[in-house]
Amino acid sequence: MHELSIAMGIVEIADKEAVKAGVDKFSGIELVIGELSGVELASFDFAWQQAIKGTVLDGSKLEISRPPGKARCLDCGCDFNMVQVYDICPVCNSYFKDIISGKELRVKSLLID
Repeated sequence: MHELSIAMGIVEIADKEAVKAGVDKFSGIELVIGELSGVELASFDFAWQQAIKGTVLDGSKLEISRPPGKARCLDCGCDFNMVQVYDICPVCNSYFKDIISGKELRVKSLLID
């Protein structure tokens, strides 16, 4: 389950930022997890609850934004929405594309009360 390693990585980031900010706890965290990132949200939520126990994120409010998958066809230039990484261009059926959004996986902000 790679969701657990992702959650633990986010906790490590929060620990480092807590030291920089001189705080013991964060009241909230905002994450950006794109629809094409490969992160299964139900698994992530379960892993998240385990990973934050006893950390600077324990009890914090979690907010996740989910940018949709979007791509630009490298053959015809069409911009289109994607549900899966392997989606083809709806205009020319090409598999060659530049993914514009949806693969994001980052900490947007950490909140302090």
